[in-house]
This record gives sequence, structure tokens and C-alpha cells, in this order.
Amino acid sequence: MSLNKVTLIGNVGKDPEIRATQDGREIANFSLATTESWKDKNTGERKDKTEWHNITAFGEVVGVIKNYVKKGSKLYIEGKIETSKYTDKEGVEKYATKIVLQNYNSTLQMLDSKGKDSNENSNDEKMTPEYIDNLDKKNSEELDDDIPF
Repeated sequence: MSLNKVTLIGNVGKDPEIRATQDGREIANFSLATTESWKDKNTGERKDKTEWHNITAFGEVVGVIKNYVKKGSKLYIEGKIETSKYTDKEGVEKYATKIVLQNYNSTLQMLDSKGKDSNENSNDEKMTPEYIDNLDKKNSEELDDDIPF
């Protein structure tokens, strides 16, 4: 048995990039910063270390990202880690690691309060944990039909 699950809480580094596959499915890409803070034992100075994570999302969660996530948004995400190998322009093999959010096996929760941005329309659907949980349940119910036990 094995498990590939990543849990992160952090801030979005820049507005998500939304693109479509050849068959019309949308994909969202963005970076998420997580920061550790500690006090240096020798100097007493406060230190920070920021780690940047590349996030790629597929499925219904892309609609949430497209409509509600922007630079600076604080997010809680659960997904899986994937590493891909590619060759750059100079012919050098490189690796890229990303966190993948894909429907039933991932979670995205907005941790900011809605309405921080005065440009937001107050008639927008509220993005609550309950709404996101309902998306997850809907996806799980769709999968339950195909599970043989």
C-alpha cells in the first residue's frame, strides 16, 4: 500500500493562469508560497524560509480557482505530488515537480474572508467550505456508481 498526498497552507504568488486543452477542458496553474519562521539560537534574530510550490488543477476545481483565487489569496490545498522529466532547449534533461489537484482526491479551501477586494461583486456565489465540500461529495457520488463494492 502507498499514499501520495500533499497538504499545504500558503499564499498564491500571482494570479492563476487558466488555459484549455485541445478537447476544451480547462487547466489552472499557479504558485503557492509556504513560509517557515524561527528564531536563530545564536543571534536571536528571526529567520524566514519561503518554499514555492507549483500547483496544477483540473476538473471542477478550476472554476473555483478562475472565479475566486487571485494573487495573495490564502489557500488550504490537498493534492498529490507529480514529477515529470523534460528536455530543455539545450538538450539537457530536467525535472519539474508540481502538486496536482484533480476532483475527488483533492481539496481547495479559501482561507481569506470574501469581500476583502472592494472590486468584487457582492452578488457572486459565496465560496464557503460547505460549497467546496459539496463539490467533493458530488464528485465522490459520481465515482460511487462505478465502484464494484
